[in-house]
Parts: sequence; structure tokens; C-alpha cells
Amino acid sequence: MYKHILIPIDGSSLSNAGLELGLGLARALGARVTVVTAYATFHAPSMETVQFEGVRTAYEKQASELARSYLADAEAKAKAAGVPCNTEMRESDAPHQVIIDIAMTQGCDLIAMSSHGRSGMAALLLGSQTQKVLAHSTLPVLVYR
Repeated sequence: MYKHILIPIDGSSLSNAGLELGLGLARALGARVTVVTAYATFHAPSMETVQFEGVRTAYEKQASELARSYLADAEAKAKAAGVPCNTEMRESDAPHQVIIDIAMTQGCDLIAMSSHGRSGMAALLLGSQTQKVLAHSTLPVLVYR
């Protein structure tokens, strides 16, 4: 069946629940996992980017440290579950594309992710990384709600 599952996380309680479910599935199938997180690229709010260089540096440091902490926690949970785990972190404004790209380059055969389940105008205005992965991935996607 599935041998390598990609599990995207963002530090939210919903993604943590999805991580737990994904690890349980991996354990049951004897699969390994790759856990991925992406943090947004810093964008200066004006043309005076030199003024924001210190802010950019601080943001990138804090964002990458936070992402590393998410992945370290995921790695510890995978180890406790007896599931082989690799982690990946990227800076990107398109997390759905990061998810798809890593799944393809790492040879994953399933993406297991959570969805906030937004509908109507909230889904239209806020968008959904899960919906974008579903729309663009050629791999099977298991969605936890």
C-alpha cells in the first residue's frame, strides 16, 4: 500500500491532530513519513527596504526557529510512535506548492493533511492550502477534518 507519507504541519492544533493521525496511519502501514513545514517570505511594506533589513533578519530568524521547533516536536512524536521520519522546512509564499514539490522529490506516495474545513466566502477569500494541494497534486491526498 503506502510506504512513504508526507505530512504537512503549520503548528496549529488542527495540524498537530493531523500529524498524530498521519503517524498512526504510517505505523499501521509500516510506512515512513516526511514532515514538512513552510513559513512565509518576508515582504517589506515599502520601497525603502534598507530600513527594514534588521526587521527582515529578525523575522527570518524567528520564523525559521519556530518552524524548526514544529519539526523537532514532530520528529519526537514519530520516534515515540516508532515511525521513521525525515523533516523538511522551506520559506515560501506558496505552501501548497512546497508540499507538492517535496512529496514528488522525496518519492512520497501519499499526502496526509488536515483541513480547517472553511466553506463559502471564508474559503474563497482565505483560500485553502489543502484545496490547492487537492487541485494540483498528482498523488493521492488524504484529508483529515
